[in-house]
Amino acid sequence: MPLETLPLDAHLCFAIYSANIAINRAYRPVLERLGITYPQYLVMRVLWERDGQTVGALAERLALESSTITPLVKRLETAGFVGRERNPEDERQVIVTLREQGRALQQESACLLATLPERSGLPVETLMRLNADVSALRDALGEKEEG
Repeated sequence: MPLETLPLDAHLCFAIYSANIAINRAYRPVLERLGITYPQYLVMRVLWERDGQTVGALAERLALESSTITPLVKRLETAGFVGRERNPEDERQVIVTLREQGRALQQESACLLATLPERSGLPVETLMRLNADVSALRDALGEKEEG
């Protein structure tokens, strides 16, 4: 079958796109209870890995533009999860740090990790393998883009 005649369901990009939507729907009840959105959760995950990062470092880790991260961080600051301050060594940089409420959110959000195995019925090993495969695809596409 020629590639241009493949039905939509045979397109990997659509499978990944629609899986992303399904994952967001599965996470939504927990995230709403926590008072954050999925993109805000991703910022928090990066800060839980290493606190005190610049907006630029957060953007790089999440493969987003700084202009996308800034409003997320501002809303997290308004909610009391993080603080922002200018880097005294470089006034152009804004450093984002966890506040106590943001540290506590890590414990409260731990239940998200069980959401996909529970909702999908797939074993953790299968999900980990799928994650590795999709990550390898992402990395390979990124290499092609840079080269």
